[in-house]
Amino acid sequence: MAVKIRLRRMGTKQTPFYRLVVADSRAARDGRFLESLGTYDPLKHPIGLTIDADKALHWLQRGAQPTDTVRQLLSKAGVLRRFAELRAKPPATS
Repeated sequence: MAVKIRLRRMGTKQTPFYRLVVADSRAARDGRFLESLGTYDPLKHPIGLTIDADKALHWLQRGAQPTDTVRQLLSKAGVLRRFAELRAKPPATS
């Protein structure tokens, strides 16, 4: 199963609001999802962005692929930098 981190559109006409969700790549855009990671409100200034970094790192470590827009949002929140640091660290030996 290919897992993606992507945006799920909420809100009404002309007032979009998005949730960052982890979903099977075959599911519909606003369909079933595995877990919600945060929210994104592009109409707020500055943009309203809340992301649960620990959950996002958990899914990235397990191979979830973010879409292009979500990749930019994760980068802005600093999650991708933490992910790169975790990948660069050698595993601790006991």
